Amino acid sequence: MQNNSFNTVVTAVAFNALIQDSRVYFDGVEHVLVSGGLEVVKTILELALTYKFSVGLIPLDSQKDLIKALDLPKKMDAIIELALRKDACFMDLIQCNGKIMLFKATVGWLPLLDTPAERRFDALKGSLKKLHGLKPFNYVFTTASKEQVKTAATGCMIIQHHKGSVAAKLIANDNSVIDGMISLIITSPFSKIQYLKFLIEALRFNRDSKRLPDIIGYIKSPTIDIETDFGIDVFIDGKLETQTPLHCKTIANAVRINVGDWLQEEKGNSGNVKDKIKCDNLPNRKEQAKITGKRLPFFSSASEERFRELFMALRDDARINETYLVLMLLSSLLASVGLFLDSAAVIIGAMLLAPLMAPIVSLAMGLLRQEAVLQKNSLYKIGVGICIALLSSALVSLLFPHDPITDEMHGRLNPTLLDLAVAIISGVAGAYSKAYREIIQSLAGVAIAVALVPPLAVSGIGLGRGDFNFFLQAFLLFSTNLIGIVLAATITFRVLGFSPVIHGKRSVGVVILSLMLIMIPLYLSYDRIVEQMVFEQRLKTDRFLVNGKYIIIQSAHLSYYKEKKVIVVQVLARETLTRSDMNELKKKIQYYFDIDVAIRINIFYIL
Repeated sequence: MQNNSFNTVVTAVAFNALIQDSRVYFDGVEHVLVSGGLEVVKTILELALTYKFSVGLIPLDSQKDLIKALDLPKKMDAIIELALRKDACFMDLIQCNGKIMLFKATVGWLPLLDTPAERRFDALKGSLKKLHGLKPFNYVFTTASKEQVKTAATGCMIIQHHKGSVAAKLIANDNSVIDGMISLIITSPFSKIQYLKFLIEALRFNRDSKRLPDIIGYIKSPTIDIETDFGIDVFIDGKLETQTPLHCKTIANAVRINVGDWLQEEKGNSGNVKDKIKCDNLPNRKEQAKITGKRLPFFSSASEERFRELFMALRDDARINETYLVLMLLSSLLASVGLFLDSAAVIIGAMLLAPLMAPIVSLAMGLLRQEAVLQKNSLYKIGVGICIALLSSALVSLLFPHDPITDEMHGRLNPTLLDLAVAIISGVAGAYSKAYREIIQSLAGVAIAVALVPPLAVSGIGLGRGDFNFFLQAFLLFSTNLIGIVLAATITFRVLGFSPVIHGKRSVGVVILSLMLIMIPLYLSYDRIVEQMVFEQRLKTDRFLVNGKYIIIQSAHLSYYKEKKVIVVQVLARETLTRSDMNELKKKIQYYFDIDVAIRINIFYIL
């Protein structure tokens, strides 16, 4: 065959004939084209080691991984033209137990990592299904310099090329086909949650990132030996070929292959044989003993050091002291004054001063781990803080008995399910901020978001005024915040691994029951707000003709006072409205309700 752009004579030879008498065919041959299965390609590459000819590959349509690994063109005409060229590049060959590896070899289970990047979203679904049975086992990795890494892992992968898979993308900046080195990735998650987090990270991993994900270890060496407690299957280029123990070695600049432009530009340093080991993320000996051979827990376990530091801090937060008493008093007085002044800025200042968040988070840990002393101290500290807030705000209300109820007070009298959502989110944020010292400053923002002291101050004002309904409505908001934070912080600490299980199930059950009970009035309150909004919007769009006089509703506000509906309406009129007109207008507004309501009308005359 000579019909090609290079006018090159191509002699077709059957593969079986080549194998039977390879010396006859390959002596003096400079370049060989090969098209066939992976076993055929690997056999030709082995012969290329002996006879020193270069190789042009013409892959089959199904060999997507091979096309990707060698950066070959997508169109067949371009592939053939590339295969005929005389500028073949040197490439390393990796052998695993004597078998050639072209692009990857996997030991154990590495869901998603060995998936081509373009199919990673489909692979994610399958990975999630298999996650339940994921188990780490003992591995020993030995490099060329005899350094050993002993750890527990779910699997590992040797990568020859860094363009074809999600795993290879993780080490894209430190991998080459002509560096004389083997690149090995090791996966060792501590929990299913951590693995799921890694899968999400892998989907959007930046090729330029130099930081490995938390569950990944990385070894680079000319030779790597892999040993396990028992034989684990080894898949080379997607086919089961051997079992551990596995000896892998690199033959530097072994063969010359016609590759794509991107690989032709790649530069390596086959003289650099220094081992590289990045395995700080992998389990140490203590952690290895805990997880080997066992199914991964759903949640991670925090390290002993992290737990010790957090528990000591929470234990201190649960103890009552002079600073707590002073800050609680000052924040309560400041909140009360701010409520009477109707000043949001002053109230925010009171939120920042309030130290009530700390013992509530401590209580959550006490419930989670059934620490009786921590629970007792936290509850006592919270109780003292509540008493200080109620008494101090009641005292302020006695000093200003004739001051009106402000909008800031009204805003804390009708808690809804939305307030519960704020409390739950704040509880998660509070526990998370406490667990990580580097973001402890975020607790101030959490304190502002959840606003524990202002509703207590409103409750105290209700007590000072002798209005029990006023007190109950505001205290319901505080109770919502308290229960929501405790439950959310308890679950957050569990997710962060500060307890293998929820020990205090009975105590947590009481909190959950309290939450369910408190949701009833919150739902009713939310229903009221929806009714209020619907009514106000409808009334503002309606027009009224009363005794021949045209009246426009400018605004309407529906509120509740001692379970009675009160409607304040502002109307615009051009003509003077008499008492008879007012009574008729009230009757028209009353039609919107099934029960009697108190209606107050403010009139503005326009010209």
